[in-house]
Amino acid sequence: MTALRASGARPAVAIVLSFAFAYFLSALLRAITATLAPVFSSELGLQPADLGLLAGAYFLGFASLQLPLGRALDHFGPRRVQMALLSLAVVGCAAFSQAQGLMSLSVARLLIGMGVAACLMAPLTCYRHIFDASMQLRLNSWMLMTGSLGMLASTLPVQMALPYWGWRGLFVALAGLLLVALLLIAWFVPKADHAAAAQPGGRYRDIMRHPMFVALAPLGFFSYGGLIAVQSLWAGPWLTEVNGRTAAQAAQGLFVINLSMLVAFLAWGVAMPRLARAGLHARHIIAWGLPSSMLVLGLIVALGPAAGAGHWALWCVLSTCVSLSQPAVAQAFPPAWAGRALSAFNLLIFGGVFCLQWGIGLLIDALGASGWSRVASFQGALGLFALCCTLAQAWFLWRQRRMVIMPAESALR
Repeated sequence: MTALRASGARPAVAIVLSFAFAYFLSALLRAITATLAPVFSSELGLQPADLGLLAGAYFLGFASLQLPLGRALDHFGPRRVQMALLSLAVVGCAAFSQAQGLMSLSVARLLIGMGVAACLMAPLTCYRHIFDASMQLRLNSWMLMTGSLGMLASTLPVQMALPYWGWRGLFVALAGLLLVALLLIAWFVPKADHAAAAQPGGRYRDIMRHPMFVALAPLGFFSYGGLIAVQSLWAGPWLTEVNGRTAAQAAQGLFVINLSMLVAFLAWGVAMPRLARAGLHARHIIAWGLPSSMLVLGLIVALGPAAGAGHWALWCVLSTCVSLSQPAVAQAFPPAWAGRALSAFNLLIFGGVFCLQWGIGLLIDALGASGWSRVASFQGALGLFALCCTLAQAWFLWRQRRMVIMPAESALR
């Protein structure tokens, strides 16, 4: 167990901004395949299943480090862990810029995913130690807003830069920016205080048996993981292959989707202290908010070609309430367990992203091979995803009615 301290508003702001810049880049790298999907399809001949594998390789690398990451964050502190992993992300981006085929691209993207694995968990672990509960919830929303800004940058800005730099040049530039982020964290984020009194940490088995973790686990896998999977990949192919948009129009649509997400997370950050004072629990907000997103997702599947960027933007915004699951899990445990609790839940989320990104692509191809039209294949695959999300929501509603709030988790306060 390590202790972290920040003195004064200015150092605290510098800590948050340093972490935020790294998370901005990780989100850009996460979502960039949605914008580059038409380029990879035309230049490298990648099919939907290939694109799903390529996009999912990031999340496979990301998820593979979550359990060891949790122990490392609690033992070595967020600063050292973040710096070590960002070095790997720099190497991954450089390798991606030189890759020639699906295998080398996927391996490089796997390295990138591993390298940015701590870009949200490291700051959330840090914030668990140095900020109170309501500020943690606000900063969680604002970190996710920064991620939405990164996803926003992966749309029209990337599309506009492509004719000048090409996708290979973009990844060289991203390697350089990741190096800058590493240096900012080295300079501004405080070192862990290993002289602080140690507290016993929890075992992953105990964490995963906690009532809050059990209730939220399917939502983390299907709803939260699915939100990221669609936002960072499948919204783009839907707009081009189902909605009939050009690559440039699809990039504009993705820009609208990610801008909507940015505004939603900004609003959550502003609203959280007021909700805390009203005594509302994160689990109640999730229970009230997610059913509306399920209705919109069902409408999108039913509309097919008539469902465009506005429909996906509405679904993404309504789904943002599931982001409260991360701080809810963190606050269910004492600070000494923070890194492990957050990383265990993040493993579920990004394991879900990998499975859903690849699985949706495989299902689209399989339905097409069975004689379904391209549009019907997308509708069938997304319809099955909607069913899984609905079942996850039903599980959560059933479990949360039986849940006893533990003191460490408490309300949004």
